[in-house]
Amino acid sequence: MSTDTVKDAAPIRLVFVLARADHPRLYDDLIQFQKGVKRINRLRLLAYDGLLAQSGVFAGMGHGSPRLPFASSAQEGNGAITNDLFAPAIDA
Repeated sequence: MSTDTVKDAAPIRLVFVLARADHPRLYDDLIQFQKGVKRINRLRLLAYDGLLAQSGVFAGMGHGSPRLPFASSAQEGNGAITNDLFAPAIDA
């Protein structure tokens, strides 16, 4: 995708109906917010997190043991330490 295409990208407008029977967890999460900006922002956040998980940014989270960084790789600016901070707890 070229830079010109990104600059000329028109906003996407979505209107959809979500029934609890289709996705109960999503419905229960979104129904906590009144109609409007807060609900839309929550849906936007969930969609973005889902996109990151699908692309592998959150790969492995909640599945098995988290990857522990080696002490030698812990350098300033290294994201491994920060990323592992939010990993699931290690059960002994």
